[in-house]
Amino acid sequence: MKTSAQWRRAVAVALTCLVLNGCGDRVELLHGLTEQDANEVIAALADRNISAGKRQDKEGVAVLADGGQINRAVRVLDAAGLPKRTRSSLGEIFKKDGVISTPLEERARYVYALSQELESTLAQIDGVVVARVHVVLPERIAPGEPVEPASAAVFIKYTPALDTDSVRARIQQMVASSIPGMANEPADSKKLAIVFVPAAPFEDHQSLVSFGPFLLDAAAVGYWQAMSVLAVGAVLLLMIGLTFLLRPDLRRYLPGFLGRSTSTELVPGKKA
Repeated sequence: MKTSAQWRRAVAVALTCLVLNGCGDRVELLHGLTEQDANEVIAALADRNISAGKRQDKEGVAVLADGGQINRAVRVLDAAGLPKRTRSSLGEIFKKDGVISTPLEERARYVYALSQELESTLAQIDGVVVARVHVVLPERIAPGEPVEPASAAVFIKYTPALDTDSVRARIQQMVASSIPGMANEPADSKKLAIVFVPAAPFEDHQSLVSFGPFLLDAAAVGYWQAMSVLAVGAVLLLMIGLTFLLRPDLRRYLPGFLGRSTSTELVPGKKA
């Protein structure tokens, strides 16, 4: 019975090692994300067959990915413009903190907040990867000088999902209506420039090698080779253990065999 218990323990240890090797290969890819941003990142990686998960921490949500896929995951997220840039709202920028600001500081904060709000709205359009807005408000440079008119520049990086011709007029109208002094600007006004730049498509440079009937990433072949060896070893241990459990008549030979092997090793030259 003691020998059977030893075999069961050996099989359990082998299976535990197999499971731990399969579950301990994830590393942190991103951290401090919101739940929505983390879900968008995981979905984008899943579209490229990259396994990822999330974990809650003190700073927010962390995204974990397979260690051998980190380089590829970074390139996928870069092409998709994820995670999205965190922007401040008007309420956050102008929150009451007890400090009196100068008119120049107030103006700078207002311009920044206005740009942030416009960028956040543009980023909601399907196909927009990155949206940046630069705003110049009407200003009198010096007393007696004419007022410099308002102007704005919009930069949009987009994917093929966005039809730039159909959204250009609507983007121009929305931005012009949001900036003081630009609501009445004509459609061909040079005071509002919109630049569309196509995002570089993701190019998968993943090198695949044959592993039996499968094609695997070259970086993952070593891992699966080790897993295969562990699996075969675990199956052999299990078969040997079951053999001794189902054939009690074989158990009496095991102590003698082990004893002969030990004595042979301790006394060189002695025949078994």
